[in-house]
Amino acid sequence: METELRRRAEARGLDVGASLPEGATSWVACLLKRDGRDTQMRQAPLAVGHEYNIFLDKEGRLLTCGRLGHAVDPDADSNILRKTGPPTLVPSMQARRIVSVATSKYHCLALSAEGAVYSWGEGAYGALGHGDEGAREVPTRIETLSYIERIAAGPNRTSAAVDETGRLFTWGQARFVDEEEDEHGELEEFEGPTGLGYELDEETEYQLTPKQVDALSQDRVVGVALANSFTLVVADAGAVFSFGFSRSGGLGHGFSETVVLPRRIEALMQTRRRFVAVAAGDHHALALTEEGELYGWGDACANGHGCGERTPRRVTALFGERVELIDARHDASCAVTEKGELFTWSSSGCMCNLGHRVPESQDTPRRVEGLGGARIAAVAICGWHTLAADGDGVVWAFGVFSTHFVDLNHGYPSGDHIVVTAPTPIPTLRVRALKSP
Repeated sequence: METELRRRAEARGLDVGASLPEGATSWVACLLKRDGRDTQMRQAPLAVGHEYNIFLDKEGRLLTCGRLGHAVDPDADSNILRKTGPPTLVPSMQARRIVSVATSKYHCLALSAEGAVYSWGEGAYGALGHGDEGAREVPTRIETLSYIERIAAGPNRTSAAVDETGRLFTWGQARFVDEEEDEHGELEEFEGPTGLGYELDEETEYQLTPKQVDALSQDRVVGVALANSFTLVVADAGAVFSFGFSRSGGLGHGFSETVVLPRRIEALMQTRRRFVAVAAGDHHALALTEEGELYGWGDACANGHGCGERTPRRVTALFGERVELIDARHDASCAVTEKGELFTWSSSGCMCNLGHRVPESQDTPRRVEGLGGARIAAVAICGWHTLAADGDGVVWAFGVFSTHFVDLNHGYPSGDHIVVTAPTPIPTLRVRALKSP
């Protein structure tokens, strides 16, 4: 069995190493766990957006609810995203088996079992990767991408994909502009790159098609996370890189700066740990070690420390827990342990997206009660709501949802939305969630 597991790892280009990781007693157990974790991290059966959500059912078919994926009127304004009801199969994708999905506020990506990438939604700044800025109401294949294993969609109309050889491709909005009040209350404008990872002319606002990040050509990328204005990448050797623009310490290099090309985060290298996953919100970032230790940094308290951190530091609230999965979006974060327990935290917002029944501030990790003993195997969080799937495919939801998501009529109405403060299963939906590794 060890020989076969090594062959599988080598076929994917994974660096097995010559000696057992610290704490491991068997190569078979170690390789089995790594194989399961790698598969789980490559496959995402659900994703959250502002006013929509997308899912993969047990057969790998694509479903959406909210505003994306279903063409209605070809003569209408193509930038208006259509509203649909509860999770509904996307007709044009029923013949394809999808293994992973990703979302931003503006667009969605879907990855097929064959390694093809499909995109749809708003196309401004080339976020869809089709060579133009046109919108797509239904999933459309990005012809220049093939043999892809991982996808990511960023909040600032950026996208990324990693192929089976570990090459990273990015595209979309190239420049980020933000405003912030100075000490005198005057608005001050800041501008920088969004984190595409390559040099572009200062006048260039977008990259219309996927382009390889050549600066990482010597590293096999196994994970990528897109923040509001920067990107995180983890390589198979365990190093974490960051690039883009951050005034809040999100790059992890100890000070606010602009980094156009990928730069290794030295503070993480000094831990002598091998990192396997990354996640990022608007102004904070997370990184997970092979041993299940979580590190966080950035100005937002969603970094897990309850205060800002300019360089990565281990999240003390999760000492004693072995974390297997992480996710972050906007000002919220979450983690799933090897026991299948879900922890959430956030620096601000409605707090309903944390699942703690009584919405209140929670800037360090806290276990979510009310999941009925379910072992969580997949999770997606944003600033408004959270979706978590257990190993049987049951999806639990909590937070603020559009009233068009009628399967969540257990909450109380608030204008055009429904507020669900405690984890609530979606009765009509089962997703293709893998058992926890």
